[in-house]
Amino acid sequence: MTDPDEPIPTDYDIAQSTEMEPIWELVEPWGLGLDDLQYFGEYTAKVKHHALERLRDEAADRDGNLVLVTGMTPTPKGEGKTVTTVGLGQTLNHLGEEAMIAIREPSLGPVFGVKGGAAGGGRSQVLPMEDINLHFTGDLHALTSAHNLISAMLDAKLTGDEGFDVDVTDVRWPRAIDMNDRALRSLVIGLGGKTGGTPREDSFLLTAASELMAALCMADGLGDLKERIGRIIVAYDEDGGPVTVEDIEATGPAAMLLRDAIKPNVVQTIEGTPAFIHGGPFANIAHGTNSLIADKAAFGMGDYLVTEAGFGSDLGAEKFMNIVCRLGEMTPNAVVVVSSVRALKYHGEEMWPADFDAIDDAGVEAVERGFENLDKHVSNLRQFGVPVVVAVNRFPDDTDEEVQAVVDHCEEDLDVRVAESEVFEKGSEGGVDLGERVIDAVEASDEDDFEFLYDEEAPIADKIETVATEIYGADGVKFTGGALDDIERMERLGFGDVPVCMSKTFHSLSDDATKKGAPTGWELEISEVYPSAGAGFVVALTADALTMPGLPERPAAADMDIDDDGNIEGLF
Repeated sequence: MTDPDEPIPTDYDIAQSTEMEPIWELVEPWGLGLDDLQYFGEYTAKVKHHALERLRDEAADRDGNLVLVTGMTPTPKGEGKTVTTVGLGQTLNHLGEEAMIAIREPSLGPVFGVKGGAAGGGRSQVLPMEDINLHFTGDLHALTSAHNLISAMLDAKLTGDEGFDVDVTDVRWPRAIDMNDRALRSLVIGLGGKTGGTPREDSFLLTAASELMAALCMADGLGDLKERIGRIIVAYDEDGGPVTVEDIEATGPAAMLLRDAIKPNVVQTIEGTPAFIHGGPFANIAHGTNSLIADKAAFGMGDYLVTEAGFGSDLGAEKFMNIVCRLGEMTPNAVVVVSSVRALKYHGEEMWPADFDAIDDAGVEAVERGFENLDKHVSNLRQFGVPVVVAVNRFPDDTDEEVQAVVDHCEEDLDVRVAESEVFEKGSEGGVDLGERVIDAVEASDEDDFEFLYDEEAPIADKIETVATEIYGADGVKFTGGALDDIERMERLGFGDVPVCMSKTFHSLSDDATKKGAPTGWELEISEVYPSAGAGFVVALTADALTMPGLPERPAAADMDIDDDGNIEGLF
């Protein structure tokens, strides 16, 4: 029992009090030697290319188990998917299994915006957490530089090459920055006369939303990444034909900047479980999971891989199943849906924006009113033929009655495996029930039961409608603006047989952020469809999706500080 008079330790306090093991010693029993690593201090390393090749070969000899962690529709505060992912990985090792963890790298925009740090928390976090949240090994900076090099080379061609055939009103490659900045969503560049370049409209997106990020996370090596970069479409010519990165001779230099970023980073959890942290595509814009390179390496080191997909299962998990598993030739053995009493209350109340004080004070009846959202996520995931486990991530203010109400509903009404999770407070000791149910689900799984939601040969519009109706619960799809023309162009350019990546709000199962629960009687509105040729899919954009978020009126950064000795406060 925690002494109420004692100050509650922050994630940073817990991280700083943890005695870490040198990374080369930690991973040596898992098959990585001194020469396999490129070091960033004592506790962080990248895995070199030759070691990745060896691990990929060793993975073929293992019958590895893939566990995906996803969630119900989250509140703006998040419901603990990363905490659950890290805690479950620790727990599986605690139970005698060999488990690896793979998660995404934090983007500085969200870190300084609403959510704060993104390295897990409490007794289930990855270390060194302050480095991971702040710059880490420079991967996102490398991606930002590579992205903007392509932008600069494109504008150099527009200005200096009179024979370069590009429709300046149809340039599709924006700039990128790893910081939420709403003022950069739309702008005009090239002002200032001849020396200022060609005047045109432009924009910025968050680096995590860049196609380069998605391409890196889908690539299987540097050579493959270079090919993916080369086929990225940056603009269209006057006849509507694509202009690629290769056409502006930017493939080699952009890939050169990503020479080290393609190597996955390996760190450790508080309990000494190795964890890959690599890539960071957003699930509301791209496919929302860490890199395939990290996944394949992890399969060469352990019998279990625990990974996560961003936001709720309608975004991250759907894309993991239909895109990542399809293109990466992987089959999940179990999926964990993270729920919380807070999120259930949030979806049971008709309020926007949410009053979290009122949510905390509400009781069991408020929890029960939110069940329809959790039910929809469980139902959606069962369509893929993968065993589902619900993790009730416990927060300090949750009552026993509230948690038990969720457990009873899952067992009695949904007939789904469920466990209370206290991995935040207790680490692996608080995840034993969850770990046992996950192992049970994996042992009961049959990979032959796994199936994709749609045939990739189906028309693009049909694939969009399938996701909209079967996953989001829409009655149908309304294509607005030039979306139908976009689809015609995509199919004409040869993108008709690739997966579809849906881009919509993560605040709701619908495309309206204010609608809670499991909305019915609505149509999904698609305003634009464009290629992510480097990643290998097309993106369908809903009317309200943003590729450049903004900071809130009082961002999380306002509560962060550093003292003269370099100690950080407020990061979590």
